[in-house]
Amino acid sequence: MSPIAITGILAIDHVGIAVPDLRAAIDFYQSHFAGRVLHQEENSEQGVIEAMVALGTTPGTVIQLLAPLTPDSPIARFIERSGPGMQQLALRVTDVASAAEQARALGLRTLYEEPKRGTNGALINFLHPKDCGGVLFELIEVK
Repeated sequence: MSPIAITGILAIDHVGIAVPDLRAAIDFYQSHFAGRVLHQEENSEQGVIEAMVALGTTPGTVIQLLAPLTPDSPIARFIERSGPGMQQLALRVTDVASAAEQARALGLRTLYEEPKRGTNGALINFLHPKDCGGVLFELIEVK
């Protein structure tokens, strides 16, 4: 029996923004929006260097700045095709493998068969934007 919807969605975790230069983007969000860098790391498997930046005073209001590590990384290709800007909307879920399985049962393609490592050790998968109204959804299980 197919699920009616993806269950276990807890919240919007963050909005991912593709940027060509991480340092310049961090400076922009710090100076214009009083952004605070919460975490920064290089993820060679995903081909990005990234920073999680808190905005405002409400806990959990976070953007993820994603800069390419190499000219052929997925983020580099995104910037080449679409320019800098919103790249994905991340949904925090209780179980990323289960959410991805439910999505596939609903006819939504996932980018990976099995979850991969994301920011700060989280487990991630993505729902294909062609199946989701043009939006790349990231499913994220925070460890």
